Amino acid sequence: MRDTSIRTLRRHARSAFPIIGLCALLLGCASIQNAPVNQPGSSADLAGQLHESSEERAATDDDLVGLSFSGGGTRAAAFSFGVLEEMAQTSVRGGGASMLDRIDFISGVSGGSVTAAYYGLRRRAALTDFREKFLLRNAEEGLQTDLNLATLGKAFAGGINDSTGLPRWLDANLFHGATFADLRMTARPRVWINASDIYNRTPFVFGVTAFGAMCSDLASYPLANAVAASAAVPVAFAPVVIQTFPGRCKDPLPAWIVKARDNRNAPPMLSAFAKAVSRYHDGEIPYIKLLDGGLVDNYGLSGFTIALLSASKPYEPLSPQRAVKLRRGLFLVVDAKTGVAGNWINAVEGPSGVDLVKAAANTAIDASVGAGYTAFERTMNDWQATLIRWRCGLSAADRARYGARPGWNCRDLKLLVGRIGFDQLDPARAARLEAVPTRFHLPPQQVDDVIAAGRDALRASPAFRAFTGSM
Repeated sequence: MRDTSIRTLRRHARSAFPIIGLCALLLGCASIQNAPVNQPGSSADLAGQLHESSEERAATDDDLVGLSFSGGGTRAAAFSFGVLEEMAQTSVRGGGASMLDRIDFISGVSGGSVTAAYYGLRRRAALTDFREKFLLRNAEEGLQTDLNLATLGKAFAGGINDSTGLPRWLDANLFHGATFADLRMTARPRVWINASDIYNRTPFVFGVTAFGAMCSDLASYPLANAVAASAAVPVAFAPVVIQTFPGRCKDPLPAWIVKARDNRNAPPMLSAFAKAVSRYHDGEIPYIKLLDGGLVDNYGLSGFTIALLSASKPYEPLSPQRAVKLRRGLFLVVDAKTGVAGNWINAVEGPSGVDLVKAAANTAIDASVGAGYTAFERTMNDWQATLIRWRCGLSAADRARYGARPGWNCRDLKLLVGRIGFDQLDPARAARLEAVPTRFHLPPQQVDDVIAAGRDALRASPAFRAFTGSM
């Protein structure tokens, strides 16, 4: 009887070893490094620089161009890069200028934020080396990208990769110490990098508004860290942390934040953003936790939309001089998102494990992008109507002061909105492109296929053709 009991105990002990080992593994791998790197300070000076840059742009063109680059890893970065290359080859009037030189605003999410930030930093020079410095490189080197027994502990602790690996790689290979001060040194384009505030469930736009509210210095914040936050896929990456410094500066909340926060009828996106920024300012949130911007806005339209909805003047975010001269505007969403995939639809079981996590994330992202795009179209149509009313209501003195030309027509204004995606190419090619993985390491042939697709999709875009034709 005693021997039987001993054998039973041994058998139970052997069966418990894997569980004990797994628990030890989880505890041993649970240390996540994600200390905040932002510094206290005031963003008031940088806000003044941004205002001056806007005024400098106002003196030149009668057109306005904005781009938003979606998420999707290197695939998204390559697709948006192809769009920029094609714009560089599209001539417009004005002494050898191209469409590339007309870009005023770029917004980026996840993989698209890499292209947006690098182009905003180096402008035309970015086209000469971005393919070699990023698209053909393995940004996942040194990272663990698979969920397995070896990485399960860190996944449960907050993320398989902490917030040091990807920023370090991006800085060493692409940004070389560049900060937002370097990004803002050029008047054009203005760049928004978008992440997701997972506590407030709102977009987090790296800009003067959020950093000013938290009494932190945007100018010194590394571009590599902002891009890494924008691309921090849940589970694969731990959240990027931003510290708030309430009371360390005297910057008041912008009036439009207070108004949107307290107005029960404010647009939902603007209201949620304003409430989040107020919490940063009041010290209610000591640490902001950021993940992939695609979780709340995979098209990267938040920066555009919030800028328009928060405007206190009809012409904002433009200067009145620019708004009077404006005749044509083009806003393009460069969409490299994932198509439907998975073989678990062929059985009663599934999805499970990693497939379940991916399916849930893709469902959340795709469910929001269509509504977000429709809302943005409506916002742009409303802004066009508002601009026309304001322009037509100007006095003769104001028209002269703002630089209206002889024969100026206050109603001569058209804002075009378009989306560029794989699905707008022929079906076989679209299927091939949608099968390209959304990770940060792709074979050279796939990279070049996606770049070519970006060029071809831009040429085929009805909105782009109408805009260039009107010029």
